[in-house]
Amino acid sequence: MEPQLGHPKRWQILGVLVFSLLAVVLDNTILNVALKTIADPVAGLGATQSQLEWAINAYTLVFAGLLFTFGVIGDRTGRKRMLFIGMVLFGLASLASAYAQDPMQLVVARAFMGMGGAAIMPATLAIISNVFPPQERGKAIGIWAGGVGIAVAIGPITGGLLIEHFWWGSVFLINVPVVLISMVLIGLVVPESRDPNPSKLDPVGVLLSIVGLVAVTYGIIRGGELATVTSAQVLVPTLAGVAVLAAFVWYERRIAHPAFDVRYFSNARFSTAIGMVGIVFFAMMGGMFFLVFYLQIVLGFSALEAGALMIPFAAAQIIFAPMSQRMIQRFGGKVSATASMLIIALVLASYALMDENTSVWVIEVVFFVQGAAMANIMPPATTTIMESLPREKAGVGSAMSNTVRQVAGALGVAILGSVLSASYRDGIAPALTVVPENARHAAAESITATMPIAEAMGARGLALAEAAKSAFLDGMHLTALVSAAIALVGAIVVAVWLPGKEKGAHAASATPRDQEREAAVV
Repeated sequence: MEPQLGHPKRWQILGVLVFSLLAVVLDNTILNVALKTIADPVAGLGATQSQLEWAINAYTLVFAGLLFTFGVIGDRTGRKRMLFIGMVLFGLASLASAYAQDPMQLVVARAFMGMGGAAIMPATLAIISNVFPPQERGKAIGIWAGGVGIAVAIGPITGGLLIEHFWWGSVFLINVPVVLISMVLIGLVVPESRDPNPSKLDPVGVLLSIVGLVAVTYGIIRGGELATVTSAQVLVPTLAGVAVLAAFVWYERRIAHPAFDVRYFSNARFSTAIGMVGIVFFAMMGGMFFLVFYLQIVLGFSALEAGALMIPFAAAQIIFAPMSQRMIQRFGGKVSATASMLIIALVLASYALMDENTSVWVIEVVFFVQGAAMANIMPPATTTIMESLPREKAGVGSAMSNTVRQVAGALGVAILGSVLSASYRDGIAPALTVVPENARHAAAESITATMPIAEAMGARGLALAEAAKSAFLDGMHLTALVSAAIALVGAIVVAVWLPGKEKGAHAASATPRDQEREAAVV
């Protein structure tokens, strides 16, 4: 294979890799639409709100924690081999998720799905970089990123269709045929490759990061369950997690080959760009968590209808993402990103004005505006990450960005979910006097726990159902304002530290190798 010509079957290989990634990307967006059904004690598993949060975060935290390590292992042992292992693990874990008998089994299976996803994602990018020549690499990874975007767009509607016609486990079972077909195609088309000079492993750093993040997340979610932050059940795991993460930072600063090189965060521009990505995904994942219940329970839309309502959000990103570079060239990264962050803050604040009577057209416009704003966040962040690091460290920067995005999303679900849970408990408490005393604590955790009890009470439960919707809306409004405040702080940080037009304009003349780096950060 001529180095400058690339692999003769490189475009077929790209098609196989994009298809292989389909299951991983589809899964997360499909799951959001299925949350209400999984919470149903009859049609689903009767999962509580905290268990639903863990079903999302178990995947995300394991994925983020192992992303670097599995990339290095793939470089050492063979990327095609790693892709196979990831596919097998993801497929088996999807099967286990589909037939989980209780919420805990689902959480464990989701963690193994995260492990499989962490093996698949870096292997696909590394193989693309290996089979394409430098002049085509940017275009190839752009197609890869576009495929990811389309999968995100079709995920909610696919989830809605599956829930409408099958049982909740079908949202995971759909992954199995995709995995099986992918494995056949990978075996036939994708060549094996290795890095002749791979990085060293950092098992201690990986272990510290996962333990610390899981402990902090557990404490946050437990605080939402108990509606207090002073309980030992909340403080002990949270403080222990913070201590472990502090040890992780100390350790990573002192070894030659860290899994997550925290020394880059001493660069203010790099920290600002990474922080911007984290804030956006913190707010987005936390917001999507409560929007699912708002659409399906408060407004009464089916899973399919709720999935369809999410389309404008994804469509706006597909429409505006290709135009974002022109915005940066005209106004500069600082102005473009600051304006987008302010719009996101306003969109999040607008959720505090939504109630049972909000028009569906208003909701659709808000979703579209949020998607358009997000489409203009990643390019300036990417440009800054590229310019803040040495050229040979661009891959590290992209992986760090991906990790922060996943961790921020998990913390968004945990923190904003806990704010919603605590507010809901306070709001619903006066209306639970009609519920047997031994069932009140469980009924107060979330609207998904209260509504089945209200329905079982018949006519006597109508007042309880209305009180549940009112308490949920109050909690949603508070959560929306908290997330809007966080986005506003992010906008201020971006306005102060992100590079202006001169730096953004420099990125306009990026080489194909630079374009590859930019796409890899997405």
